[in-house]
Amino acid sequence: MKDFAELIKRLESTNKTNAKLEAIISYLETAADDDKLWFIALFTGKRPKRTVATNLLKEWALEITGLPYWLFVESYSAVGDLGETISLLLPPPRFQIVKSLSQWMSEIIELKNKTEAEKKEFILHTWDGLEVTERFIFNKLIGGSFRIGVSHKTLVNALAKFTEQEPAALMHSIMGKWDPVNYSFSELIQGDIDNPDDSKPYPFCLAYPLEKNTDELGDPEDWQIEYKWDGIRGQLIKRNDEIFIWSRGEELVTDQFPELVESLKKCEGNFVIDGEIIAWKEDKIMNFSELQKRLNRKTISKKMLEEIPVKCIVYDLLELEYEDLRQNPLQERRKKLENWLELNLPSHIILSQKITSESWETMDEIRNNAREINAEGLMLKHRSSVYHAGRKRGDWWKWKINPYTIDAVLIYAQKGSGRRSGYYTDYTFAVKDEDRLVTVAKAYSGLTDKEIMEVSRFVNKNALEKFGPVRTVKPELVFEIAFEGISYSKRHKSGVALRFPRIVRWRKDKTAEEIDHLDDLKKLIAD
Repeated sequence: MKDFAELIKRLESTNKTNAKLEAIISYLETAADDDKLWFIALFTGKRPKRTVATNLLKEWALEITGLPYWLFVESYSAVGDLGETISLLLPPPRFQIVKSLSQWMSEIIELKNKTEAEKKEFILHTWDGLEVTERFIFNKLIGGSFRIGVSHKTLVNALAKFTEQEPAALMHSIMGKWDPVNYSFSELIQGDIDNPDDSKPYPFCLAYPLEKNTDELGDPEDWQIEYKWDGIRGQLIKRNDEIFIWSRGEELVTDQFPELVESLKKCEGNFVIDGEIIAWKEDKIMNFSELQKRLNRKTISKKMLEEIPVKCIVYDLLELEYEDLRQNPLQERRKKLENWLELNLPSHIILSQKITSESWETMDEIRNNAREINAEGLMLKHRSSVYHAGRKRGDWWKWKINPYTIDAVLIYAQKGSGRRSGYYTDYTFAVKDEDRLVTVAKAYSGLTDKEIMEVSRFVNKNALEKFGPVRTVKPELVFEIAFEGISYSKRHKSGVALRFPRIVRWRKDKTAEEIDHLDDLKKLIAD
Protein backbone atom coordinates (compact mmCIF):
# COMPACT_ATOMS: atom_id res chain seq x y z
CA MET A 1 0.00 0.00 0.00
CA LYS A 2 2.91 2.38 0.66
CA ASP A 3 3.87 2.52 -3.02
CA PHE A 4 0.24 3.07 -4.03
CA ALA A 5 -0.13 5.79 -1.39
CA GLU A 6 3.00 7.49 -2.73
CA LEU A 7 1.54 7.36 -6.23
CA ILE A 8 -1.67 9.04 -5.05
CA LYS A 9 0.37 11.75 -3.31
CA ARG A 10 2.28 12.49 -6.50
CA LEU A 11 -0.86 12.56 -8.63
CA GLU A 12 -2.74 14.84 -6.23
CA SER A 13 0.14 17.28 -5.96
CA THR A 14 0.20 18.28 -9.64
CA ASN A 15 -2.05 19.34 -12.50
CA LYS A 16 0.62 18.70 -15.14
CA THR A 17 -0.09 15.76 -17.43
CA ASN A 18 3.60 14.88 -17.94
CA ALA A 19 4.16 14.75 -14.18
CA LYS A 20 1.19 12.40 -13.80
CA LEU A 21 2.52 10.21 -16.62
CA GLU A 22 5.91 9.98 -14.92
CA ALA A 23 4.31 9.11 -11.56
CA ILE A 24 2.22 6.30 -13.07
CA ILE A 25 5.13 4.83 -15.03
CA SER A 26 7.35 4.97 -11.94
CA TYR A 27 4.71 3.01 -9.99
CA LEU A 28 4.28 0.43 -12.76
CA GLU A 29 8.03 -0.19 -12.90
CA THR A 30 8.15 -1.41 -9.29
CA ALA A 31 4.64 -2.74 -8.53
CA ALA A 32 3.78 -6.44 -8.57
CA ASP A 33 1.57 -7.59 -11.45
CA ASP A 34 -1.43 -8.17 -9.13
CA ASP A 35 -1.09 -4.60 -7.84
CA LYS A 36 -0.82 -3.24 -11.39
CA LEU A 37 -4.06 -5.01 -12.26
CA TRP A 38 -5.91 -3.51 -9.30
CA PHE A 39 -4.39 -0.12 -10.08
CA ILE A 40 -5.95 -0.24 -13.57
CA ALA A 41 -9.26 -1.49 -12.19
CA LEU A 42 -9.50 1.32 -9.63
CA PHE A 43 -8.47 4.01 -12.11
CA THR A 44 -11.09 2.83 -14.63
CA GLY A 45 -13.93 2.90 -12.12
CA LYS A 46 -14.05 -0.84 -11.36
CA ARG A 47 -13.90 -0.36 -7.63
CA PRO A 48 -15.69 -2.92 -5.43
CA LYS A 49 -19.05 -2.06 -3.93
CA ARG A 50 -19.17 -0.44 -0.51
CA THR A 51 -18.68 -3.11 2.15
CA VAL A 52 -19.08 -0.89 5.23
CA ALA A 53 -21.65 1.88 5.64
CA THR A 54 -20.11 5.34 5.99
CA ASN A 55 -22.22 6.11 9.07
CA LEU A 56 -20.51 3.16 10.83
CA LEU A 57 -17.07 4.51 9.89
CA LYS A 58 -18.08 7.88 11.33
CA GLU A 59 -19.46 6.25 14.50
CA TRP A 60 -16.30 4.20 15.10
CA ALA A 61 -14.04 7.19 14.46
CA LEU A 62 -15.97 9.25 17.03
CA GLU A 63 -15.67 6.37 19.48
CA ILE A 64 -11.89 6.22 19.07
CA THR A 65 -11.19 9.96 19.09
CA GLY A 66 -13.69 10.88 21.81
CA LEU A 67 -14.51 14.07 19.88
CA PRO A 68 -17.93 15.71 20.30
CA TYR A 69 -20.13 15.32 17.23
CA TRP A 70 -20.25 19.06 16.49
CA LEU A 71 -16.46 19.26 16.31
CA PHE A 72 -16.34 16.27 13.96
CA VAL A 73 -18.90 17.99 11.71
CA GLU A 74 -16.89 21.22 11.72
CA SER A 75 -13.73 19.28 10.85
CA TYR A 76 -15.56 17.48 8.05
CA SER A 77 -16.79 20.84 6.77
CA ALA A 78 -13.25 22.24 6.73
CA VAL A 79 -11.69 19.20 5.05
CA GLY A 80 -14.52 18.39 2.65
CA ASP A 81 -14.04 14.62 2.52
CA LEU A 82 -15.18 12.05 5.10
CA GLY A 83 -12.37 9.54 4.47
CA GLU A 84 -9.72 12.24 4.75
CA THR A 85 -11.35 13.76 7.85
CA ILE A 86 -11.28 10.40 9.66
CA SER A 87 -7.68 9.72 8.65
CA LEU A 88 -6.57 13.11 10.03
CA LEU A 89 -8.51 12.88 13.33
CA LEU A 90 -7.44 9.38 14.33
CA PRO A 91 -4.51 9.08 16.75
CA PRO A 92 -1.07 8.08 15.38
CA PRO A 93 -0.70 4.38 14.52
CA ARG A 94 0.76 2.13 17.23
CA PHE A 95 2.24 -0.36 14.78
CA GLN A 96 2.80 -0.81 11.05
CA ILE A 97 0.83 -3.04 8.69
CA VAL A 98 2.59 -3.92 5.45
CA LYS A 99 0.36 -5.39 2.74
CA SER A 100 0.23 -5.06 -1.01
CA LEU A 101 -2.63 -3.28 -2.78
CA SER A 102 -3.99 -6.60 -4.07
CA GLN A 103 -3.96 -8.06 -0.53
CA TRP A 104 -5.91 -5.08 0.76
CA MET A 105 -8.45 -5.36 -2.04
CA SER A 106 -8.99 -9.08 -1.37
CA GLU A 107 -9.61 -8.44 2.32
CA ILE A 108 -11.92 -5.49 1.61
CA ILE A 109 -14.01 -7.62 -0.78
CA GLU A 110 -14.23 -10.43 1.81
CA LEU A 111 -15.77 -7.98 4.31
CA LYS A 112 -19.15 -8.15 2.56
CA ASN A 113 -19.79 -11.55 4.18
CA LYS A 114 -18.61 -10.49 7.67
CA THR A 115 -20.73 -9.46 10.65
CA GLU A 116 -20.75 -5.84 11.84
CA ALA A 117 -18.57 -6.80 14.82
CA GLU A 118 -16.04 -8.51 12.54
CA LYS A 119 -15.99 -5.48 10.23
CA LYS A 120 -15.39 -3.16 13.17
CA GLU A 121 -12.53 -5.28 14.50
CA PHE A 122 -10.86 -5.34 11.07
CA ILE A 123 -11.21 -1.61 10.44
CA LEU A 124 -10.06 -0.49 13.89
CA HIS A 125 -7.03 -2.77 13.67
CA THR A 126 -6.25 -1.40 10.20
CA TRP A 127 -6.57 2.24 11.29
CA ASP A 128 -4.08 1.54 14.06
CA GLY A 129 -1.49 0.22 11.61
CA LEU A 130 -1.52 2.76 8.76
CA GLU A 131 -0.10 6.26 8.42
CA VAL A 132 -2.36 9.16 7.43
CA THR A 133 -2.22 8.87 3.63
CA GLU A 134 -2.61 5.09 3.70
CA ARG A 135 -5.57 5.44 6.04
CA PHE A 136 -7.15 7.95 3.69
CA ILE A 137 -6.84 5.60 0.71
CA PHE A 138 -8.09 2.67 2.79
CA ASN A 139 -11.14 4.70 3.87
CA LYS A 140 -11.94 5.62 0.26
CA LEU A 141 -11.65 2.00 -0.81
CA ILE A 142 -13.71 0.69 2.08
CA GLY A 143 -16.40 3.28 1.42
CA GLY A 144 -16.59 2.47 -2.30
CA SER A 145 -15.85 6.06 -3.29
CA PHE A 146 -12.31 5.89 -4.65
CA ARG A 147 -11.81 8.50 -7.39
CA ILE A 148 -8.68 10.13 -8.70
CA GLY A 149 -8.11 13.03 -11.10
CA VAL A 150 -6.50 11.12 -13.94
CA SER A 151 -8.15 10.97 -17.35
CA HIS A 152 -8.47 7.74 -19.31
CA LYS A 153 -6.21 9.24 -21.94
CA THR A 154 -3.42 9.89 -19.42
CA LEU A 155 -3.80 6.42 -17.96
CA VAL A 156 -3.71 4.75 -21.38
CA ASN A 157 -0.72 6.80 -22.54
CA ALA A 158 1.18 5.80 -19.40
CA LEU A 159 0.34 2.12 -19.88
CA ALA A 160 1.24 2.36 -23.57
CA LYS A 161 4.65 3.84 -22.78
CA PHE A 162 5.29 1.24 -20.07
CA THR A 163 4.23 -1.76 -22.18
CA GLU A 164 5.41 -0.36 -25.57
CA GLN A 165 2.00 -0.92 -27.12
CA GLU A 166 -0.32 1.19 -29.23
CA PRO A 167 -2.65 3.37 -27.11
CA ALA A 168 -5.70 2.44 -29.20
CA ALA A 169 -5.18 -1.28 -28.64
CA LEU A 170 -4.64 -0.74 -24.94
CA MET A 171 -7.73 1.41 -24.61
CA HIS A 172 -9.82 -1.36 -26.08
CA SER A 173 -8.18 -3.97 -23.84
CA ILE A 174 -9.12 -2.24 -20.58
CA MET A 175 -12.70 -1.34 -21.57
CA GLY A 176 -15.78 -3.36 -20.86
CA LYS A 177 -16.60 -5.78 -18.08
CA TRP A 178 -13.66 -7.57 -16.47
CA ASP A 179 -12.89 -8.58 -12.92
CA PRO A 180 -9.34 -8.18 -11.56
CA VAL A 181 -9.96 -11.26 -9.41
CA ASN A 182 -10.20 -13.53 -12.45
CA TYR A 183 -7.43 -12.28 -14.74
CA SER A 184 -3.76 -11.41 -14.78
CA PHE A 185 -2.10 -8.15 -15.70
CA SER A 186 -0.56 -9.62 -18.86
CA GLU A 187 -3.89 -11.09 -20.00
CA LEU A 188 -5.54 -7.70 -19.64
CA ILE A 189 -2.79 -5.71 -21.34
CA GLN A 190 -2.45 -8.12 -24.24
CA GLY A 191 -6.19 -8.19 -24.83
CA ASP A 192 -6.36 -11.91 -24.00
CA ILE A 193 -9.35 -11.66 -21.70
CA ASP A 194 -12.08 -13.98 -22.79
CA ASN A 195 -15.23 -11.91 -22.67
CA PRO A 196 -17.90 -14.62 -22.66
CA ASP A 197 -20.84 -12.22 -22.77
CA ASP A 198 -19.49 -10.29 -25.77
CA SER A 199 -20.24 -7.01 -24.07
CA LYS A 200 -16.99 -5.17 -24.67
CA PRO A 201 -17.44 -1.79 -26.40
CA TYR A 202 -14.86 0.16 -28.37
CA PRO A 203 -13.20 3.33 -27.10
CA PHE A 204 -15.30 6.25 -28.27
CA CYS A 205 -13.96 8.52 -30.99
CA LEU A 206 -14.14 12.07 -29.69
CA ALA A 207 -14.04 15.50 -31.30
CA TYR A 208 -12.13 18.65 -30.50
CA PRO A 209 -13.94 22.00 -30.27
CA LEU A 210 -13.50 23.92 -33.51
CA GLU A 211 -11.13 26.78 -32.75
CA LYS A 212 -9.95 27.60 -36.28
CA ASN A 213 -11.58 29.48 -39.10
CA THR A 214 -13.81 27.22 -41.22
CA ASP A 215 -12.03 28.44 -44.37
CA GLU A 216 -8.99 26.51 -43.15
CA LEU A 217 -10.99 23.26 -43.38
CA GLY A 218 -11.11 23.31 -47.17
CA ASP A 219 -14.16 22.27 -49.18
CA PRO A 220 -17.33 21.54 -47.11
CA GLU A 221 -17.92 18.54 -49.39
CA ASP A 222 -14.86 16.86 -47.85
CA TRP A 223 -16.72 16.68 -44.55
CA GLN A 224 -19.63 14.68 -43.26
CA ILE A 225 -21.64 17.33 -41.44
CA GLU A 226 -24.40 16.45 -38.96
CA TYR A 227 -26.28 18.05 -36.12
CA LYS A 228 -24.71 17.72 -32.69
CA TRP A 229 -27.47 16.40 -30.48
CA ASP A 230 -27.73 16.88 -26.73
CA GLY A 231 -28.34 13.37 -25.50
CA ILE A 232 -26.46 10.32 -24.24
CA ARG A 233 -23.67 9.05 -26.46
CA GLY A 234 -24.00 5.30 -26.72
CA GLN A 235 -22.72 2.18 -28.41
CA LEU A 236 -25.45 -0.28 -29.40
CA ILE A 237 -24.04 -3.81 -29.39
CA LYS A 238 -25.57 -7.06 -30.52
CA ARG A 239 -23.39 -10.18 -30.39
CA ASN A 240 -24.63 -13.76 -30.19
CA ASP A 241 -28.21 -12.51 -29.67
CA GLU A 242 -27.23 -10.50 -26.59
CA ILE A 243 -27.87 -6.76 -26.42
CA PHE A 244 -25.66 -4.22 -24.65
CA ILE A 245 -25.84 -0.44 -24.55
CA TRP A 246 -22.79 1.40 -23.26
CA SER A 247 -22.60 5.08 -22.42
CA ARG A 248 -19.53 7.16 -23.17
CA GLY A 249 -18.67 7.03 -19.48
CA GLU A 250 -18.23 3.24 -19.78
CA GLU A 251 -21.48 2.61 -17.95
CA LEU A 252 -23.72 -0.24 -19.02
CA VAL A 253 -27.14 1.42 -19.45
CA THR A 254 -29.01 -1.37 -21.25
CA ASP A 255 -31.83 -1.63 -18.71
CA GLN A 256 -32.58 2.10 -18.92
CA PHE A 257 -33.70 1.88 -22.57
CA PRO A 258 -35.94 -1.20 -22.96
CA GLU A 259 -37.51 0.08 -26.19
CA LEU A 260 -34.09 0.23 -27.83
CA VAL A 261 -33.32 -3.28 -26.61
CA GLU A 262 -36.54 -4.64 -28.14
CA SER A 263 -35.79 -2.88 -31.40
CA LEU A 264 -32.23 -4.25 -31.54
CA LYS A 265 -33.41 -7.79 -30.81
CA LYS A 266 -35.35 -7.75 -34.08
CA CYS A 267 -32.28 -6.75 -36.11
CA GLU A 268 -30.36 -9.37 -38.05
CA GLY A 269 -26.77 -10.40 -37.31
CA ASN A 270 -24.07 -9.00 -35.05
CA PHE A 271 -23.01 -5.36 -34.94
CA VAL A 272 -21.71 -2.38 -32.96
CA ILE A 273 -23.23 1.01 -33.76
CA ASP A 274 -22.37 4.47 -32.43
CA GLY A 275 -25.12 7.01 -31.88
CA GLU A 276 -26.88 9.52 -29.66
CA ILE A 277 -29.78 8.48 -27.43
CA ILE A 278 -32.34 11.28 -27.20
CA ALA A 279 -35.84 11.86 -25.86
CA TRP A 280 -38.15 12.04 -28.88
CA LYS A 281 -41.88 12.57 -28.76
CA GLU A 282 -44.38 13.40 -31.49
CA ASP A 283 -41.63 13.87 -34.10
CA LYS A 284 -39.88 16.41 -31.90
CA ILE A 285 -36.63 16.14 -29.97
CA MET A 286 -37.16 16.95 -26.30
CA ASN A 287 -34.81 18.80 -23.96
CA PHE A 288 -32.04 16.85 -22.30
CA SER A 289 -33.71 17.59 -18.96
CA GLU A 290 -36.52 15.24 -19.99
CA LEU A 291 -34.13 12.45 -20.93
CA GLN A 292 -32.35 12.98 -17.61
CA LYS A 293 -35.49 11.83 -15.76
CA ARG A 294 -34.95 8.35 -17.21
CA LEU A 295 -31.31 7.99 -16.25
CA ASN A 296 -29.91 5.88 -13.41
CA ARG A 297 -33.20 4.11 -12.70
CA LYS A 298 -33.39 0.44 -11.90
CA THR A 299 -36.73 0.11 -13.68
CA ILE A 300 -38.50 2.27 -16.24
CA SER A 301 -42.24 2.48 -15.62
CA LYS A 302 -44.86 2.18 -18.33
CA LYS A 303 -45.87 5.78 -17.62
CA MET A 304 -42.31 7.03 -18.13
CA LEU A 305 -41.98 5.06 -21.37
CA GLU A 306 -45.08 6.84 -22.62
CA GLU A 307 -44.17 10.32 -21.37
CA ILE A 308 -40.48 10.25 -22.30
CA PRO A 309 -39.96 7.89 -25.26
CA VAL A 310 -36.46 7.64 -26.68
CA LYS A 311 -34.81 7.05 -30.02
CA CYS A 312 -31.21 6.63 -31.04
CA ILE A 313 -29.83 8.76 -33.86
CA VAL A 314 -27.04 6.58 -35.28
CA TYR A 315 -24.08 7.88 -37.25
CA ASP A 316 -21.35 5.22 -37.34
CA LEU A 317 -20.95 1.48 -37.81
CA LEU A 318 -17.95 0.13 -35.90
CA GLU A 319 -18.34 -3.61 -36.26
CA LEU A 320 -20.34 -5.89 -38.54
CA GLU A 321 -20.37 -9.68 -38.16
CA TYR A 322 -17.35 -9.45 -35.85
CA GLU A 323 -15.31 -7.46 -38.41
CA ASP A 324 -13.73 -4.35 -36.90
CA LEU A 325 -14.52 -1.50 -39.32
CA ARG A 326 -12.88 1.34 -37.39
CA GLN A 327 -9.90 1.66 -39.73
CA ASN A 328 -12.14 1.98 -42.79
CA PRO A 329 -12.79 5.55 -44.02
CA LEU A 330 -15.88 7.19 -42.58
CA GLN A 331 -17.59 7.38 -45.97
CA GLU A 332 -17.34 3.57 -46.27
CA ARG A 333 -18.63 3.01 -42.73
CA ARG A 334 -21.51 5.39 -43.43
CA LYS A 335 -22.51 3.49 -46.58
CA LYS A 336 -22.46 0.18 -44.67
CA LEU A 337 -24.58 1.77 -41.94
CA GLU A 338 -27.13 2.99 -44.48
CA ASN A 339 -27.31 -0.50 -46.00
CA TRP A 340 -27.73 -2.06 -42.55
CA LEU A 341 -30.60 0.29 -41.72
CA GLU A 342 -32.34 -0.41 -45.05
CA LEU A 343 -32.08 -4.13 -44.36
CA ASN A 344 -33.35 -4.04 -40.77
CA LEU A 345 -35.64 -0.97 -40.61
CA PRO A 346 -35.44 -0.89 -36.80
CA SER A 347 -38.01 1.14 -34.89
CA HIS A 348 -36.61 3.70 -32.42
CA ILE A 349 -33.36 3.87 -34.44
CA ILE A 350 -32.93 6.50 -37.13
CA LEU A 351 -30.08 7.59 -39.37
CA SER A 352 -28.30 10.84 -38.63
CA GLN A 353 -29.09 13.47 -41.24
CA LYS A 354 -26.19 14.63 -43.42
CA ILE A 355 -26.18 18.39 -43.94
CA THR A 356 -24.86 19.65 -47.25
CA SER A 357 -23.93 23.09 -48.48
CA GLU A 358 -21.45 24.59 -50.88
CA SER A 359 -20.33 27.28 -48.44
CA TRP A 360 -19.24 27.53 -44.82
CA GLU A 361 -21.27 30.74 -44.52
CA THR A 362 -24.48 28.78 -45.08
CA MET A 363 -23.28 26.15 -42.62
CA ASP A 364 -22.73 28.87 -40.06
CA GLU A 365 -26.33 30.01 -40.48
CA ILE A 366 -27.54 26.43 -39.99
CA ARG A 367 -25.36 26.12 -36.89
CA ASN A 368 -26.72 29.34 -35.39
CA ASN A 369 -30.28 28.08 -35.85
CA ALA A 370 -29.57 24.65 -34.37
CA ARG A 371 -31.04 25.53 -31.00
CA GLU A 372 -34.50 25.73 -32.60
CA ILE A 373 -34.48 21.94 -32.94
CA ASN A 374 -32.73 21.32 -29.58
CA ALA A 375 -29.37 20.69 -31.20
CA GLU A 376 -26.07 21.99 -29.79
CA GLY A 377 -24.53 22.89 -33.14
CA LEU A 378 -22.80 20.83 -35.82
CA MET A 379 -20.36 17.92 -35.99
CA LEU A 380 -17.72 18.04 -38.72
CA LYS A 381 -16.16 14.66 -39.58
CA HIS A 382 -13.69 14.24 -42.41
CA ARG A 383 -15.03 11.74 -44.91
CA SER A 384 -11.70 9.87 -45.01
CA SER A 385 -11.25 9.68 -41.24
CA VAL A 386 -10.86 6.42 -39.32
CA TYR A 387 -12.61 5.86 -35.99
CA HIS A 388 -9.89 6.88 -33.53
CA ALA A 389 -9.71 5.81 -29.89
CA GLY A 390 -10.23 9.08 -28.03
CA ARG A 391 -9.35 12.42 -29.63
CA LYS A 392 -7.13 13.16 -32.62
CA ARG A 393 -6.93 16.77 -33.71
CA GLY A 394 -7.95 17.45 -37.29
CA ASP A 395 -10.41 14.65 -38.16
CA TRP A 396 -13.48 15.36 -36.02
CA TRP A 397 -14.61 18.78 -34.84
CA LYS A 398 -17.57 19.91 -32.77
CA TRP A 399 -18.81 23.30 -33.92
CA LYS A 400 -21.16 24.35 -31.16
CA ILE A 401 -23.43 27.34 -31.01
CA ASN A 402 -22.42 30.13 -28.69
CA PRO A 403 -23.70 29.54 -25.16
CA TYR A 404 -26.30 31.61 -23.36
CA THR A 405 -24.93 34.01 -20.75
CA ILE A 406 -26.43 35.80 -17.76
CA ASP A 407 -25.16 38.05 -15.00
CA ALA A 408 -25.86 36.58 -11.55
CA VAL A 409 -24.82 37.30 -7.99
CA LEU A 410 -23.02 34.94 -5.62
CA ILE A 411 -25.16 34.05 -2.56
CA TYR A 412 -23.75 30.70 -1.29
CA ALA A 413 -20.21 29.29 -1.18
CA GLN A 414 -18.73 25.99 -0.08
CA LYS A 415 -15.15 24.83 0.29
CA GLY A 416 -13.66 22.40 -2.22
CA SER A 417 -11.82 19.14 -1.57
CA GLY A 418 -8.30 17.83 -2.03
CA ARG A 419 -5.74 20.56 -2.66
CA ARG A 420 -8.53 23.17 -2.66
CA SER A 421 -10.07 22.12 0.64
CA GLY A 422 -8.96 25.42 2.24
CA TYR A 423 -10.74 27.61 -0.31
CA TYR A 424 -14.31 28.29 -1.35
CA THR A 425 -14.64 26.84 -4.85
CA ASP A 426 -18.29 25.70 -5.07
CA TYR A 427 -20.65 28.58 -5.76
CA THR A 428 -24.38 29.14 -5.98
CA PHE A 429 -25.70 32.07 -8.00
CA ALA A 430 -28.99 33.94 -8.04
CA VAL A 431 -30.94 36.35 -10.24
CA LYS A 432 -33.74 38.77 -9.44
CA ASP A 433 -37.34 37.65 -9.13
CA GLU A 434 -39.34 40.82 -8.45
CA ASP A 435 -38.03 42.06 -5.06
CA ARG A 436 -36.12 38.90 -4.06
CA LEU A 437 -33.18 36.79 -5.15
CA VAL A 438 -33.73 33.24 -6.42
CA THR A 439 -31.00 30.65 -7.05
CA VAL A 440 -30.57 29.53 -10.64
CA ALA A 441 -27.21 27.77 -10.91
CA LYS A 442 -24.26 26.14 -9.18
CA ALA A 443 -20.83 26.44 -10.76
CA TYR A 444 -17.41 25.03 -9.91
CA SER A 445 -15.14 26.18 -12.71
CA GLY A 446 -14.04 29.27 -14.56
CA LEU A 447 -11.98 31.21 -12.00
CA THR A 448 -8.20 31.38 -11.71
CA ASP A 449 -6.44 30.32 -8.52
CA LYS A 450 -5.83 33.99 -7.73
CA GLU A 451 -9.56 34.80 -8.14
CA ILE A 452 -10.54 31.80 -6.00
CA MET A 453 -8.34 33.09 -3.18
CA GLU A 454 -9.86 36.55 -3.56
CA VAL A 455 -13.41 35.17 -3.44
CA SER A 456 -12.50 33.02 -0.42
CA ARG A 457 -11.27 36.09 1.48
CA PHE A 458 -14.54 37.84 0.65
CA VAL A 459 -16.57 34.87 1.92
CA ASN A 460 -14.60 34.70 5.18
CA LYS A 461 -15.21 38.40 5.82
CA ASN A 462 -18.82 38.55 4.60
CA ALA A 463 -20.43 35.28 5.65
CA LEU A 464 -23.94 35.88 6.99
CA GLU A 465 -25.00 32.33 7.97
CA LYS A 466 -23.58 28.82 8.26
CA PHE A 467 -25.36 25.65 7.12
CA GLY A 468 -22.83 22.90 7.74
CA PRO A 469 -20.12 23.47 5.10
CA VAL A 470 -22.19 26.10 3.24
CA ARG A 471 -21.83 29.84 3.85
CA THR A 472 -24.43 32.44 2.97
CA VAL A 473 -22.67 35.59 1.79
CA LYS A 474 -23.60 39.20 1.15
CA PRO A 475 -25.01 39.40 -2.39
CA GLU A 476 -22.35 41.71 -3.82
CA LEU A 477 -20.12 39.72 -6.20
CA VAL A 478 -21.46 39.54 -9.75
CA PHE A 479 -20.36 36.90 -12.27
CA GLU A 480 -21.13 36.18 -15.89
CA ILE A 481 -22.47 32.62 -16.13
CA ALA A 482 -22.51 30.68 -19.41
CA PHE A 483 -24.80 27.69 -20.05
CA GLU A 484 -25.76 25.49 -22.98
CA GLY A 485 -29.50 25.26 -22.49
CA ILE A 486 -32.40 26.02 -20.19
CA SER A 487 -35.64 24.21 -19.35
CA TYR A 488 -38.49 24.35 -16.88
CA SER A 489 -37.89 22.32 -13.73
CA LYS A 490 -40.14 21.44 -10.79
CA ARG A 491 -37.08 20.43 -8.73
CA HIS A 492 -35.68 23.97 -8.58
CA LYS A 493 -37.18 26.86 -6.60
CA SER A 494 -36.66 29.18 -9.55
CA GLY A 495 -38.65 26.85 -11.79
CA VAL A 496 -35.78 26.61 -14.30
CA ALA A 497 -32.69 24.44 -14.74
CA LEU A 498 -29.55 25.48 -16.61
CA ARG A 499 -27.51 23.02 -18.67
CA PHE A 500 -23.75 22.97 -17.96
CA PRO A 501 -23.46 26.30 -16.11
CA ARG A 502 -19.92 27.66 -15.65
CA ILE A 503 -18.29 30.95 -14.77
CA VAL A 504 -17.13 33.03 -17.73
CA ARG A 505 -15.74 35.99 -15.82
CA TRP A 506 -15.98 37.99 -12.65
CA ARG A 507 -17.93 41.16 -13.44
CA LYS A 508 -16.22 43.60 -11.10
CA ASP A 509 -17.67 46.36 -13.24
CA LYS A 510 -21.23 45.49 -12.20
CA THR A 511 -23.24 45.70 -9.00
CA ALA A 512 -25.92 43.35 -7.71
CA GLU A 513 -28.54 45.83 -8.91
CA GLU A 514 -27.53 45.09 -12.50
CA ILE A 515 -27.99 41.32 -12.52
CA ASP A 516 -30.52 39.61 -14.79
CA HIS A 517 -34.15 38.84 -14.00
CA LEU A 518 -35.76 35.41 -13.84
CA ASP A 519 -38.38 36.48 -16.40
CA ASP A 520 -35.57 37.16 -18.89
CA LEU A 521 -34.27 33.61 -18.42
CA LYS A 522 -37.70 32.09 -18.95
CA LYS A 523 -37.99 33.89 -22.29
CA LEU A 524 -35.04 31.76 -23.50
CA ILE A 525 -36.95 28.51 -23.10
CA ALA A 526 -38.18 27.15 -26.40
CA ASP A 527 -41.90 26.42 -26.73
